[in-house]
Amino acid sequence: MDIRNFCIIAHIDHGKSTLADRLLERTGTISSRDMKSQLLDTMDLERERGITIKLQPVRMDWKGIQLNLIDTPGHVDFSYEVSRSLAACEGAVLVVDATQGVQAQTLANVFLAMEQGLKIIPVLNKIDLPAAEPDRRAEEIEKLLGFPAEDILHISAKEGTGTEALLDCLIEQVPPPEKNRLFSHSPDLFAHGSTRALIFDSTFDSYRGVVSSVRVFSGTLRAGQKLRLLRAGRELLPTEVGFLSPGYTPTKTLSAGEVGYIVTGLKNVVDAKVGDTLYSGTEARPAGLPGYKEPIPFVFAGIYPIAGDDFPLLRKSLEKLVLNDASLVFVPENSSALGNGFRVGFLGLLHLDIVQERLEREFDLDILVTAPSVAYEMVRPNDEIVPISNPSELPDAGKYDALREPWMKVMIFCPAEQVGAVIQLCTDRRGLHKNLQYTDPTRTELTFEMPLASIVTDFYDDLKSISSGFASMSYEPIGMREGNLARLDMLVAEEKIDALSQIVYRPDAHHIGEAWCKKLKDIVPKAQFAIKIQAALGGKIVARETISALRKDVTAKLYGGDVTRKNKLLKKQKAGKKRLKQFGKIDIPQEAFFALMRK
Repeated sequence: MDIRNFCIIAHIDHGKSTLADRLLERTGTISSRDMKSQLLDTMDLERERGITIKLQPVRMDWKGIQLNLIDTPGHVDFSYEVSRSLAACEGAVLVVDATQGVQAQTLANVFLAMEQGLKIIPVLNKIDLPAAEPDRRAEEIEKLLGFPAEDILHISAKEGTGTEALLDCLIEQVPPPEKNRLFSHSPDLFAHGSTRALIFDSTFDSYRGVVSSVRVFSGTLRAGQKLRLLRAGRELLPTEVGFLSPGYTPTKTLSAGEVGYIVTGLKNVVDAKVGDTLYSGTEARPAGLPGYKEPIPFVFAGIYPIAGDDFPLLRKSLEKLVLNDASLVFVPENSSALGNGFRVGFLGLLHLDIVQERLEREFDLDILVTAPSVAYEMVRPNDEIVPISNPSELPDAGKYDALREPWMKVMIFCPAEQVGAVIQLCTDRRGLHKNLQYTDPTRTELTFEMPLASIVTDFYDDLKSISSGFASMSYEPIGMREGNLARLDMLVAEEKIDALSQIVYRPDAHHIGEAWCKKLKDIVPKAQFAIKIQAALGGKIVARETISALRKDVTAKLYGGDVTRKNKLLKKQKAGKKRLKQFGKIDIPQEAFFALMRK
């Protein structure tokens, strides 16, 4: 049987999941009785947010041709997972909303598909809407990506208009599996009659263990066949192979060119990471399929249970999440203010948000997530490079030569009338303006280079705010750069609060310190003596607030007499407060820190 492997690339809410539903209907893969919206989005979180978090392969048949669709995430946080999914395909359907046009994240994934050598089929969706401008959007696609406007298909995924033409186009234009670029770039991999398959996703099933989604490049896969994971160095005997249609459908073999699943029998998804190669053959030193790399966390945050007794439950919950998400990294950490918790590494802010929500929903945990920070690099005097994921790990100035931070290439699409405000926002966040291009008279593409630390806080919210929700952005790493950075510490009664330490851009230290001092002043309870709240950059205090002392009216018992009696009592109280200030300690309740972090 002829095979076509393809994926769908689209921005959030541009109709990717709806189009997948219509294709399943038109090909008869799902009966109208069993049909429901967003069928391939299996998580409740995906349905509520309207985004794809976990990819899903599905097999369809159209006019005697086997069509394998890989439904991929569209967000830049999952770009590595998307790149491995694209490596399993030969074609991609680019879905653009006819009312909104091309968005930044869509463009980022299109460029990934082009790098993989995929055949791109552009389509304009939602042409049934009154606000649709198909001709204008087609010209925009032609200008940005070079596809002739007259060749772009016009469809309505909701109504089903044009879906049959799209299916015919997939058969005609998407190359068969043997035209995959891996065959032309690495012919030696397939010259020995061996079996090689690419893992592009892995999930954990409570009853069957790790189930991996695979694309077979050479040979065949069958149950009971001795296989080796080349990167992990593990051997396994699969208990079942098959394809999704969209439920698990066991089959005897998966042949070269096919996409399906394999029940590995492994107990940990970390052993079957995305990008690894399944191998069976006689080669002494077999080479894996190209493109594998370890997912690198970009954003770090501390996760602490609100109730200290929940720490063991939090550990078990994170371990279960790692079974389904091999890119999640966590290590225990202890804070004098927040107690026991974990330092967790994420692929991005959306990844952090999803993990937080899953912990609260699926495991019924009440947790606190500290402000996100990025991974820095410290250069020692002997040129040794030490990664820093927690600001409290950074030694005092003078014990290292330099600090490096990750920088990103940021691409922003926005309405032309808001270009000035967007440029101002980016330059205020240390952005370097690199390019400006008008995609049409009303829309602009801006390119900046910015430090990741400037993006992970509230940059996206501010961008949406100044553009009235019309701007979109994507970013990709461009390396580590040395910066004018330092550790900002928060002191309460001259004691450092490790949980509030952060690495900041030195010229911004005063403003950041001032804001945190004001927050702490509102949170820390009063004591019998005045409490100093300070922000310190090394040995220099850059901001300060003072919480006034609780005062008892020691003169209330006086009912007359000479004023010297009153002054004597006040002087005695003043001496006592001075002594308290010298030797007193502040015990800040944990609830105060939780309230501070949630502000």
